[in-house]
Amino acid sequence: MPHLEPAPEAPAPTQTALIAPVPAAEPLVAEHRRWLDAAAAWGVPAHVTVLYPFIDPSEVDEQVIAGVGKAVATVRAFDCSFVRSRWFGQDVLWLDPEPAQPFRDLTTAVSTAFPAHPPYGGAHDDVVPHLTVAERRLADLPAVRAAEEAVQPSLPVTTRIDRVLLITGTEAPDSWSLLHQFTLVSTGDQVH
Repeated sequence: MPHLEPAPEAPAPTQTALIAPVPAAEPLVAEHRRWLDAAAAWGVPAHVTVLYPFIDPSEVDEQVIAGVGKAVATVRAFDCSFVRSRWFGQDVLWLDPEPAQPFRDLTTAVSTAFPAHPPYGGAHDDVVPHLTVAERRLADLPAVRAAEEAVQPSLPVTTRIDRVLLITGTEAPDSWSLLHQFTLVSTGDQVH
């Protein structure tokens, strides 16, 4: 499981997110993300976002945990491969998961259970599952392209997605921590 522990001087959390961690990608992307992905600087591991932003940290209670757990329990654990690098315009370099549909299913299940919290605050009509490697707002285009060239020869990264994490933090360095871990339904178990 990813290590999510805020720095001692981290400010009080102001936001939450639900993510599917991808520890198998860390050896490939960690060095690039450290400098080129804001979320990595905040202490968030390599992941595919399920729902962000989520609820205010002060609103996380047993009812929220149960609601997320019930939503996550509708999706089976699955194997996926991050097979290629892709771009959102020339602004964000990301890894493309195959299959992407189970990630979409997770997002749909949780956002349906919590309709007041649409993915990315409703900013996008279509939510594209992705693992961010680099953002242009943190470096020039040649630096981001260099990260892409460094990552591509080691693709695909194949892994099993079997959990979703509820995490909390701020945009301060090393501020994110784990609130709760939800396990996806295993093969053979009944999906709710």
